[in-house]
Amino acid sequence: LEKSIDIIEAHYDALLEHDVIPVSLGGDHTVALPILRAVARKHGPLGLVHVDAHADVNDEMFGEKITHGTIFRRAIEEGLVDPNRMVQIGLRATGYAAEDFDWARDQGVLVVEAEDCWYTSLSPLMDEVRKRLGAEGPSYLSFDIDGLDPAYAPGTGTPEIGGLIVHQGLEIVRGFRGLDLVGGDLEEDAPA
Repeated sequence: LEKSIDIIEAHYDALLEHDVIPVSLGGDHTVALPILRAVARKHGPLGLVHVDAHADVNDEMFGEKITHGTIFRRAIEEGLVDPNRMVQIGLRATGYAAEDFDWARDQGVLVVEAEDCWYTSLSPLMDEVRKRLGAEGPSYLSFDIDGLDPAYAPGTGTPEIGGLIVHQGLEIVRGFRGLDLVGGDLEEDAPA
């Protein structure tokens, strides 16, 4: 895993020598960490919108510090992401403890649980997100496919009921209009 992370990070360092905005499609959400390292190295600390069923801020998973469930804690700890410019949307499943969402909140992250999104347009939320991230600072979107309800996106390794519906996902993506979007990824897609 460590070697893979090094390879991904070096690839993005080389890619970002060009005038590009990388949009990455991946499997395991772990790949977002080396991408964030490279993007933050180029642009500085990032504002981040993280759409997911899970917070991915555990200190460890399976005895490891870097896994798909720890990457956003590492990103904050490493200064890649400014937690005051970070929003997590669609969280609804804890991995290990009822306090899974609290660590991010304690760092200054705006955590929007899935039930706060039910039966409503997310356009007003994205107005708030744009203010929080600011038009001047670099922003990144990390979208775990399990942020959507499995009725709409069943091809993931960790389906969790009660998620966002498709038009809400589109509202989040469209809500980046006017922000300095410097990259994004769609992860945890496992159609098989």
